[in-house]
Amino acid sequence: MSMSDHPKVYGTAAVAAAFVAGIVLTLGFKDLYPDLERRYQRRRGQPSTRADSRPGSTYLPYPPVKLEDHTRSARQSVVGVPVQIPEGIEGCIGNTPLFKIKSLSEATGCLILGKAEFLNGAGGSPKDRVALNMIRTAEANGFLTPGQGDTIYEGTVGSTGISLATLARALGYKAHICMPNDQSTEKSELLTRLGATVERVTPAPITSTSHFVNLARTRAKEHTASASDKSKGFFADQFESMANNNAHFKSTGPEIYNQTGGQIDAFVAGAGTGGTISGIAMYLKQEMGLDSSIKVVLADPAGSGLYNKIKHGVMFSNTEKEGTRRRQQVDTIVEGIGINRITENFEVGRELVDDAVKVSDAQAMKMARWLVEKDGIFIGSSSAVNCVAAVVTALRMPKESRVVTILCDSGTRHLSKFWKQVGEMGLEEEHSDLLDLLGVDEHGQWK
Repeated sequence: MSMSDHPKVYGTAAVAAAFVAGIVLTLGFKDLYPDLERRYQRRRGQPSTRADSRPGSTYLPYPPVKLEDHTRSARQSVVGVPVQIPEGIEGCIGNTPLFKIKSLSEATGCLILGKAEFLNGAGGSPKDRVALNMIRTAEANGFLTPGQGDTIYEGTVGSTGISLATLARALGYKAHICMPNDQSTEKSELLTRLGATVERVTPAPITSTSHFVNLARTRAKEHTASASDKSKGFFADQFESMANNNAHFKSTGPEIYNQTGGQIDAFVAGAGTGGTISGIAMYLKQEMGLDSSIKVVLADPAGSGLYNKIKHGVMFSNTEKEGTRRRQQVDTIVEGIGINRITENFEVGRELVDDAVKVSDAQAMKMARWLVEKDGIFIGSSSAVNCVAAVVTALRMPKESRVVTILCDSGTRHLSKFWKQVGEMGLEEEHSDLLDLLGVDEHGQWK
């Protein structure tokens, strides 16, 4: 029987013959390939590769395959130090950047640096540090136990409540926040979305039981007394708790010192509870011994009495005159700083505060708009006050001095109140002279 009578047999034979021919051709080409490769590379002007040194008897025109260990332990041994991964959202608090605010530095001839506390990973403000330290301190003292229904109560105008609500969920607690009803609505809405119980109350004097701080204290006591389970009510007490001050003494202060290499001439910050300015001042002046070589300046909004306490030793604001006060607490649209009483957190570091700058609402709004126009920085009202005071402080110091201030939170929490008024003031148009805009001369004196 001939092969032509069987097409399948013929096809198989043809494939086998082609396979054998391919092997013969490959073996014949192996010694010629390195020389062709060198000629090609020289023609393109490329350096010779390891192919130049390969022996002619190499079976394939590529280097031998090397087996590599890609296990996790092998990768760690190559890196040298294991990667540190934060433990939960609480691990994303702290180590915020310190950066040059370019337009303010150019306008003053000094280096003005902003500590970007709005980049804290939980509640997006310096209150993240405070909230976490208050919770950890309470746990250490047995006042809080995770997973048994304990609730954290706090009286706050917003930022501390947001930090507490976030961390409460992350660490196994509930949160109940009491706040004045004249604060921006986005803050209370955010607290609700975070799962906190929000109790908005009419502003009242601190001597009143209906004051938002006193109410939070009462709610915590009521919880503990009436709980049918083992749950407890814990009053965080940010205004008086030393866990507030200690948070900044242990973290924010050291970060600023390390980020500046200790080369800092002035620190500027506002005060609500007073923990930030006192804690950082205590670290820089006492712990690191900078003392008289650094100037600590309070940034104070309208209606607050702290400016007069620092400048004149008397806790008094002109807006407290009979018949002149527009609201119960502080006569300003600025939220988060400004107060008319001395807290324990502020008192422990008050003697370390060297000077104070009073900032009007209009100046704060103008500064907030300026920073958006010139630097793309979108901040809230308290940060704007800090920046105005930083500019005034820088103008009163030698050129090239280093001034550090705090950028507390984002402007997104101030849209319905502070930023709404910025628009109503007609501040959307661009300006070219910062000092003229703020009404201050080149020596830092108000015009």
